[in-house]
Amino acid sequence: MAQSLNKPPSGAAIVALGPGALGLARRLKRRLPGAAVHGLSKRIGPRLVDESFGDTMAHLRRLFRAGTPILGICASGILIRALAPLLGDKRDEPPVVAVSEDGAVAVPLLGGHHGANALARAVAALTRGHAAITTAGDRRLGFALDDPPPGWRVANPAAVKPITAALLAGERGGEPVALAIEAGLDASLGEWLTQGGARFARRARRTIAIAYKRVATRRTLALHPPVLALGVGCERDTSPAELETLVMRSLAANGLAAEAVAAVCSIDLKADEPAVHALAAKLRVPARFFPAAVLERERPRLANPSDLVFRETGCHGVAEGAALSAVGRKGRLIVPKRKSRRATCALALSPIALDAQRIGRAQGRLSVVGIGPGNAVTRTPAVSAALRAADHVVGYGLYLDLLGDLVAGKTLHRGALGAEEDRVRLALDLAAKGDRVALVSSGDAGIYALATLVFELVAGAGRADWNRVAIEVLPGVSALQTAAARTGAPLGHDFCAISLSDLLTPWTAIERRLKAAAAGDFVIALFNPASGRRRSQLVRARNILLKARPTDTPVIVARNLDRPGERVETTTLGEFDPATVDMLTLVMIGSSATRLARIGGKRWVFTPRGYARKRRA
Repeated sequence: MAQSLNKPPSGAAIVALGPGALGLARRLKRRLPGAAVHGLSKRIGPRLVDESFGDTMAHLRRLFRAGTPILGICASGILIRALAPLLGDKRDEPPVVAVSEDGAVAVPLLGGHHGANALARAVAALTRGHAAITTAGDRRLGFALDDPPPGWRVANPAAVKPITAALLAGERGGEPVALAIEAGLDASLGEWLTQGGARFARRARRTIAIAYKRVATRRTLALHPPVLALGVGCERDTSPAELETLVMRSLAANGLAAEAVAAVCSIDLKADEPAVHALAAKLRVPARFFPAAVLERERPRLANPSDLVFRETGCHGVAEGAALSAVGRKGRLIVPKRKSRRATCALALSPIALDAQRIGRAQGRLSVVGIGPGNAVTRTPAVSAALRAADHVVGYGLYLDLLGDLVAGKTLHRGALGAEEDRVRLALDLAAKGDRVALVSSGDAGIYALATLVFELVAGAGRADWNRVAIEVLPGVSALQTAAARTGAPLGHDFCAISLSDLLTPWTAIERRLKAAAAGDFVIALFNPASGRRRSQLVRARNILLKARPTDTPVIVARNLDRPGERVETTTLGEFDPATVDMLTLVMIGSSATRLARIGGKRWVFTPRGYARKRRA
């Protein structure tokens, strides 16, 4: 069955400008796939939303430029004034919908045929309000030809307008339009065009063709449903150009439309093959993968079974087997294996539209994310997006609690403090199964955090399934950045960071680094300065620095940054008391050039870069 035309786009930003919009925003978030609530910080507390912003116009424009669907719970005029300077080709516009605070009216403003109408209908269905849809095709025909079901492609968008006009005229006895469904495809693929009562002739000068082959488009609008499964195989590190050339020539030789390809499919051994992913990106479809045992079930249907391939992979055909596995028992092989020097491809046809997300499994993705101090204001948009996209979120329990609604409804895996390796192994195992996993660190994931452990374990484990996982590291705001910002600009010149924890690093190595940093006159940020049992290391570090720095050297003591109970104090190296420090504290010691100054009634710390000498010169 073709997928529903009325399915709203995923990943919408629900923009709330005041507390009165928050209740509706949360209701919509629960019902709209991948949606996130964005709130104006001066009116809505950052902890109450997924993403906070200070400048409404700038934020709306950023979302629009990024192609993010926008659902603004506000007056239409706000969205219009914000986005008017950005308007260009309507085919490139993301959906934009204005919703009244009471949910009574949802107005598609932009991108009506790119999801805005569907989004407005979804809102109206939830609120029992009204979707103010004004596009003629949707109102009178029940569909829009340039907004087909998910996965479908319009081969010649220029034909949409005249065909729609002919259909509308046909209601009044004008020129008829025919609907043609290519042989081999199920009649249900045309249901989304007839569900609104539109009438089609058996034969007419103008035609809408639902096809998987190339169609002459002089008087025909060609719609390509996702019914082709492209199976591929290749040697390791095959050139993306070679695989692409083989596939494109195979499609052309058989008169097949690339727009009808639902997914690029292969064996799971190729889940990390760059050429496969480059081809999927070229065709703008997902890459999906099967275990060898699943591909081997297709052996009776293979046109070219190979004992050599079986010895290498555990199945008798990769390209043909993957294509057939994707289309299921009702599908059939229509292009047997074709070969180039290092690659193979085959194509299978399904009589119904394929949901690519249900074919095999994706390459697993592990996003190692730094959430900064944990609040929405300082969390980066990239980290928020990765958390929203994740199937599983793995982290220390306190960090997961800080994320609040952002991870609501996801599978959460809470780890204990000190069990970092267990959390990393679990995250890798989940990603190796094809899931999207977010591994959470406070601060920055790459600074004394879990990113390095991820790479250490993958590099040393020799596990092929871990190696096939796509890994990304997304930075967060580190404690040293926040402490510096709170107190001025102590990191204005060269600085370093040293962890005083000797649980994983011998104290002799830590002491050597402290002495080197002191001799180099760096500003020094001390991480993990003390704990309930580790009390002597910070005392020894202070004594080392006192031998190299004057007693009036500025020291910053920052605890619970950007969290309840935050405390940031400035003192001097001579007066600094290590007894006031615990594991939630960062200590920053200035260089010989770092200065304290009272400006505007507040005490600031800064380290000059040398501009004074430049001015004198």
